[in-house]
Amino acid sequence: MSTRSVRPPAPTLATRRPSGGRGFTLIVSTRSVRPPAPTLATRRPSGGRGFTLIEFLVVVAVIALLIALLLPLSRSGGREAARRAQCTNNLKQIARAILAYQDEHQALPPAYTVGPDGRPLHSWRTLILPYLQQGSLYDSIDLSKPWDDPVNARAGETALAVFQCPSGSQALPNATTYLASVGVESALAPDRARPPSEITDGLASTLLVIEAGEENAVPWMAPADADEARIRKIGPESKLTHPGGVNAALLDASAHFYKTTMPPEQRRALITIAGGEKADLSEL
Repeated sequence: MSTRSVRPPAPTLATRRPSGGRGFTLIVSTRSVRPPAPTLATRRPSGGRGFTLIEFLVVVAVIALLIALLLPLSRSGGREAARRAQCTNNLKQIARAILAYQDEHQALPPAYTVGPDGRPLHSWRTLILPYLQQGSLYDSIDLSKPWDDPVNARAGETALAVFQCPSGSQALPNATTYLASVGVESALAPDRARPPSEITDGLASTLLVIEAGEENAVPWMAPADADEARIRKIGPESKLTHPGGVNAALLDASAHFYKTTMPPEQRRALITIAGGEKADLSEL
Protein backbone atom coordinates (compact mmCIF):
# COMPACT_ATOMS: atom_id res chain seq x y z
CA MET A 1 0.00 0.00 0.00
CA SER A 2 1.41 3.35 -1.05
CA THR A 3 2.05 5.94 1.58
CA ARG A 4 2.13 8.88 -0.87
CA SER A 5 -0.34 11.61 0.13
CA VAL A 6 -3.11 12.60 -2.23
CA ARG A 7 -2.65 16.18 -3.52
CA PRO A 8 -5.86 18.27 -3.44
CA PRO A 9 -7.09 19.61 -6.77
CA ALA A 10 -5.67 22.94 -7.91
CA PRO A 11 -7.94 25.85 -7.15
CA THR A 12 -9.95 27.20 -10.06
CA LEU A 13 -10.22 30.85 -11.12
CA ALA A 14 -13.37 31.14 -9.08
CA THR A 15 -11.67 29.92 -5.85
CA ARG A 16 -7.95 30.76 -6.14
CA ARG A 17 -6.68 33.01 -3.40
CA PRO A 18 -3.32 34.67 -3.20
CA SER A 19 -1.02 33.25 -0.55
CA GLY A 20 -1.14 35.02 2.73
CA GLY A 21 -3.72 37.45 3.97
CA ARG A 22 -7.35 37.79 3.01
CA GLY A 23 -8.05 37.17 -0.60
CA PHE A 24 -10.94 37.71 -2.91
CA THR A 25 -13.24 35.57 -4.93
CA LEU A 26 -13.70 36.23 -8.64
CA ILE A 27 -16.98 35.03 -10.00
CA VAL A 28 -16.94 34.22 -13.66
CA SER A 29 -20.29 33.86 -15.43
CA THR A 30 -20.65 30.84 -17.56
CA ARG A 31 -23.43 32.48 -19.65
CA SER A 32 -22.44 32.83 -23.24
CA VAL A 33 -21.93 36.36 -24.59
CA ARG A 34 -24.31 37.26 -27.44
CA PRO A 35 -22.92 38.98 -30.50
CA PRO A 36 -24.14 42.59 -31.07
CA ALA A 37 -27.46 43.03 -32.87
CA PRO A 38 -27.06 43.75 -36.56
CA THR A 39 -27.32 47.43 -37.48
CA LEU A 40 -29.66 48.99 -40.10
CA ALA A 41 -26.80 48.95 -42.57
CA THR A 42 -26.11 45.23 -42.10
CA ARG A 43 -29.49 43.73 -41.17
CA ARG A 44 -30.77 41.27 -43.71
CA PRO A 45 -33.81 39.06 -43.65
CA SER A 46 -33.29 35.40 -43.10
CA GLY A 47 -33.79 34.71 -46.76
CA GLY A 48 -32.80 36.81 -49.76
CA ARG A 49 -31.10 40.19 -49.98
CA GLY A 50 -32.18 43.05 -47.68
CA PHE A 51 -31.89 46.88 -47.68
CA THR A 52 -28.60 48.55 -47.04
CA LEU A 53 -28.42 51.97 -45.39
CA ILE A 54 -27.74 53.66 -48.73
CA GLU A 55 -30.76 52.01 -50.34
CA PHE A 56 -32.95 53.07 -47.44
CA LEU A 57 -31.81 56.68 -47.76
CA VAL A 58 -32.54 56.62 -51.49
CA VAL A 59 -36.12 55.47 -50.81
CA VAL A 60 -36.59 58.23 -48.25
CA ALA A 61 -35.28 60.82 -50.73
CA VAL A 62 -37.69 59.62 -53.44
CA ILE A 63 -40.67 59.84 -51.06
CA ALA A 64 -39.63 63.34 -49.99
CA LEU A 65 -39.38 64.40 -53.64
CA LEU A 66 -42.89 63.09 -54.41
CA ILE A 67 -44.30 64.96 -51.43
CA ALA A 68 -42.58 68.15 -52.57
CA LEU A 69 -44.09 67.78 -56.05
CA LEU A 70 -47.63 66.93 -54.94
CA LEU A 71 -48.00 69.30 -51.98
CA PRO A 72 -48.26 72.50 -54.09
CA LEU A 73 -51.04 70.90 -56.15
CA SER A 74 -52.92 69.99 -53.00
CA ARG A 75 -52.52 73.48 -51.58
CA SER A 76 -53.63 75.04 -54.87
CA GLY A 77 -56.80 72.97 -54.89
CA GLY A 78 -57.47 73.93 -51.29
CA ARG A 79 -57.01 77.62 -52.01
CA GLU A 80 -59.41 77.48 -54.96
CA ALA A 81 -62.01 75.71 -52.82
CA ALA A 82 -61.70 78.47 -50.22
CA ARG A 83 -62.02 81.20 -52.85
CA ARG A 84 -65.05 79.53 -54.39
CA ALA A 85 -66.66 79.27 -50.95
CA GLN A 86 -66.02 83.00 -50.34
CA CYS A 87 -67.52 83.80 -53.75
CA THR A 88 -70.62 81.81 -52.79
CA ASN A 89 -70.82 83.72 -49.52
CA ASN A 90 -70.59 87.05 -51.39
CA LEU A 91 -73.56 86.10 -53.55
CA LYS A 92 -75.58 85.06 -50.51
CA GLN A 93 -74.89 88.43 -48.88
CA ILE A 94 -75.92 90.24 -52.05
CA ALA A 95 -79.12 88.21 -52.34
CA ARG A 96 -80.01 88.87 -48.69
CA ALA A 97 -79.42 92.60 -49.21
CA ILE A 98 -81.76 92.57 -52.23
CA LEU A 99 -84.45 90.82 -50.18
CA ALA A 100 -83.94 93.34 -47.36
CA TYR A 101 -84.53 96.12 -49.91
CA GLN A 102 -87.70 94.28 -50.99
CA ASP A 103 -88.93 94.04 -47.40
CA GLU A 104 -88.57 97.78 -46.96
CA HIS A 105 -89.89 98.89 -50.36
CA GLN A 106 -92.34 96.06 -51.01
CA ALA A 107 -90.63 95.36 -54.33
CA LEU A 108 -87.33 94.20 -55.75
CA PRO A 109 -85.01 97.03 -56.75
CA PRO A 110 -85.04 98.08 -60.40
CA ALA A 111 -82.05 96.95 -62.44
CA TYR A 112 -81.22 100.66 -62.69
CA THR A 113 -82.72 104.03 -61.97
CA VAL A 114 -83.40 106.47 -64.81
CA GLY A 115 -83.17 110.22 -65.18
CA PRO A 116 -85.80 112.59 -66.65
CA ASP A 117 -84.41 111.88 -70.10
CA GLY A 118 -84.73 108.12 -69.66
CA ARG A 119 -80.98 107.64 -69.35
CA PRO A 120 -79.86 104.96 -66.86
CA LEU A 121 -78.36 106.56 -63.77
CA HIS A 122 -77.51 104.00 -61.08
CA SER A 123 -77.33 100.25 -60.68
CA TRP A 124 -79.23 98.10 -58.21
CA ARG A 125 -75.82 97.49 -56.60
CA THR A 126 -75.81 101.12 -55.50
CA LEU A 127 -79.36 100.88 -54.19
CA ILE A 128 -78.57 97.96 -51.87
CA LEU A 129 -75.46 99.53 -50.30
CA PRO A 130 -77.29 100.43 -47.06
CA TYR A 131 -78.16 96.74 -46.64
CA LEU A 132 -74.50 95.76 -47.04
CA GLN A 133 -73.37 98.01 -44.17
CA GLN A 134 -72.21 100.63 -46.66
CA GLY A 135 -74.55 103.43 -45.62
CA SER A 136 -71.82 106.08 -45.57
CA LEU A 137 -70.74 105.22 -49.10
CA TYR A 138 -74.37 105.32 -50.25
CA ASP A 139 -74.87 108.76 -48.69
CA SER A 140 -71.85 110.08 -50.57
CA ILE A 141 -73.39 109.30 -53.97
CA ASP A 142 -75.47 111.88 -55.83
CA LEU A 143 -78.32 109.73 -57.15
CA SER A 144 -79.64 112.61 -59.28
CA LYS A 145 -76.56 112.45 -61.48
CA PRO A 146 -75.21 109.51 -63.52
CA TRP A 147 -72.99 106.96 -61.86
CA ASP A 148 -70.00 108.09 -63.93
CA ASP A 149 -70.47 111.81 -63.33
CA PRO A 150 -67.35 113.46 -61.85
CA VAL A 151 -69.24 114.17 -58.63
CA ASN A 152 -69.55 110.40 -58.12
CA ALA A 153 -66.01 109.53 -59.19
CA ARG A 154 -64.64 109.03 -55.69
CA ALA A 155 -67.43 106.65 -54.74
CA GLY A 156 -67.04 104.77 -58.01
CA GLU A 157 -63.35 104.16 -57.35
CA THR A 158 -64.09 102.43 -54.06
CA ALA A 159 -63.32 98.73 -54.11
CA LEU A 160 -65.92 96.59 -52.36
CA ALA A 161 -64.90 93.00 -51.53
CA VAL A 162 -68.53 91.83 -51.50
CA PHE A 163 -68.77 92.62 -55.23
CA GLN A 164 -65.54 90.82 -56.13
CA CYS A 165 -64.90 87.12 -56.63
CA PRO A 166 -61.63 86.18 -54.85
CA SER A 167 -60.67 84.03 -57.85
CA GLY A 168 -60.95 86.96 -60.26
CA SER A 169 -58.02 88.75 -61.83
CA GLN A 170 -58.71 91.93 -59.84
CA ALA A 171 -57.36 93.94 -62.78
CA LEU A 172 -59.85 96.70 -61.92
CA PRO A 173 -60.32 97.05 -58.15
CA ASN A 174 -63.78 98.60 -58.61
CA ALA A 175 -65.01 96.01 -61.12
CA THR A 176 -67.47 93.18 -60.55
CA THR A 177 -68.59 90.06 -62.37
CA TYR A 178 -71.75 89.73 -60.25
CA LEU A 179 -74.53 90.66 -62.67
CA ALA A 180 -78.25 90.49 -62.03
CA SER A 181 -80.62 88.54 -64.23
CA VAL A 182 -82.40 91.41 -65.96
CA GLY A 183 -85.31 91.40 -68.39
CA VAL A 184 -89.05 91.59 -68.81
CA GLU A 185 -89.32 87.96 -67.66
CA SER A 186 -86.34 88.01 -65.30
CA ALA A 187 -85.90 88.74 -61.60
CA LEU A 188 -85.08 92.44 -61.97
CA ALA A 189 -87.05 94.58 -64.37
CA PRO A 190 -84.99 96.98 -66.50
CA ASP A 191 -86.32 100.29 -65.21
CA ARG A 192 -88.91 99.64 -62.51
CA ALA A 193 -89.29 97.92 -59.19
CA ARG A 194 -90.85 94.46 -59.48
CA PRO A 195 -93.42 93.44 -56.84
CA PRO A 196 -92.95 89.88 -55.53
CA SER A 197 -96.49 88.97 -56.68
CA GLU A 198 -95.20 88.83 -60.26
CA ILE A 199 -92.86 85.96 -59.40
CA THR A 200 -94.85 82.74 -59.57
CA ASP A 201 -92.21 80.16 -60.48
CA GLY A 202 -90.92 79.98 -56.91
CA LEU A 203 -88.09 81.81 -55.19
CA ALA A 204 -85.93 78.68 -54.96
CA SER A 205 -86.02 78.17 -58.72
CA THR A 206 -85.57 81.73 -60.00
CA LEU A 207 -82.16 83.16 -60.84
CA LEU A 208 -81.29 86.48 -59.19
CA VAL A 209 -77.57 87.19 -59.61
CA ILE A 210 -74.97 85.28 -61.60
CA GLU A 211 -71.19 85.42 -61.79
CA ALA A 212 -70.86 86.19 -65.49
CA GLY A 213 -67.14 85.70 -66.16
CA GLU A 214 -64.15 87.99 -66.56
CA GLU A 215 -65.06 89.17 -70.07
CA ASN A 216 -68.34 90.56 -68.70
CA ALA A 217 -66.82 92.48 -65.77
CA VAL A 218 -68.19 96.01 -65.25
CA PRO A 219 -67.65 98.79 -62.67
CA TRP A 220 -69.89 97.93 -59.75
CA MET A 221 -71.68 101.29 -60.00
CA ALA A 222 -72.42 100.83 -63.70
CA PRO A 223 -76.05 100.09 -64.68
CA ALA A 224 -74.98 97.02 -66.66
CA ASP A 225 -76.11 93.44 -66.09
CA ALA A 226 -76.92 90.15 -67.81
CA ASP A 227 -79.94 89.56 -69.99
CA GLU A 228 -81.13 86.09 -71.00
CA ALA A 229 -78.92 86.00 -74.11
CA ARG A 230 -75.79 86.73 -72.11
CA ILE A 231 -76.60 84.13 -69.46
CA ARG A 232 -77.34 81.44 -72.05
CA LYS A 233 -74.07 82.27 -73.82
CA ILE A 234 -71.92 81.32 -70.84
CA GLY A 235 -70.08 78.14 -71.80
CA PRO A 236 -66.81 76.20 -71.51
CA GLU A 237 -65.11 78.73 -73.80
CA SER A 238 -65.95 81.63 -71.48
CA LYS A 239 -63.23 83.18 -69.33
CA LEU A 240 -64.50 81.85 -66.02
CA THR A 241 -63.07 82.45 -62.56
CA HIS A 242 -63.93 78.88 -61.44
CA PRO A 243 -63.23 75.70 -63.43
CA GLY A 244 -66.34 74.25 -65.03
CA GLY A 245 -68.86 76.94 -64.22
CA VAL A 246 -69.93 79.94 -62.18
CA ASN A 247 -71.69 80.63 -58.90
CA ALA A 248 -75.25 81.91 -58.91
CA ALA A 249 -77.71 83.22 -56.32
CA LEU A 250 -81.44 82.47 -56.42
CA LEU A 251 -84.33 84.53 -55.10
CA ASP A 252 -84.48 82.53 -51.87
CA ALA A 253 -80.96 83.85 -51.07
CA SER A 254 -79.34 80.46 -51.67
CA ALA A 255 -76.27 80.11 -53.88
CA HIS A 256 -75.26 77.24 -56.12
CA PHE A 257 -72.60 76.29 -58.64
CA TYR A 258 -73.93 76.79 -62.16
CA LYS A 259 -72.35 74.33 -64.61
CA THR A 260 -71.50 75.41 -68.13
CA THR A 261 -72.97 72.10 -69.33
CA MET A 262 -76.48 72.95 -68.13
CA PRO A 263 -78.95 72.49 -71.02
CA PRO A 264 -80.50 75.67 -72.53
CA GLU A 265 -84.02 74.73 -71.42
CA GLN A 266 -82.87 74.46 -67.81
CA ARG A 267 -81.19 77.85 -68.01
CA ARG A 268 -84.37 79.43 -69.28
CA ALA A 269 -86.38 77.73 -66.52
CA LEU A 270 -84.13 79.44 -63.97
CA ILE A 271 -84.21 82.82 -65.71
CA THR A 272 -87.97 83.25 -66.10
CA ILE A 273 -90.11 84.35 -63.16
CA ALA A 274 -93.50 83.10 -64.39
CA GLY A 275 -92.84 80.72 -67.27
CA GLY A 276 -94.21 77.66 -65.50
CA GLU A 277 -91.08 75.64 -66.32
CA LYS A 278 -89.69 73.28 -63.73
CA ALA A 279 -86.07 74.05 -62.92
CA ASP A 280 -83.94 70.99 -62.23
CA LEU A 281 -81.65 72.10 -59.41
CA SER A 282 -79.63 68.88 -59.75
CA GLU A 283 -78.10 70.56 -62.81
CA LEU A 284 -76.59 73.24 -60.57
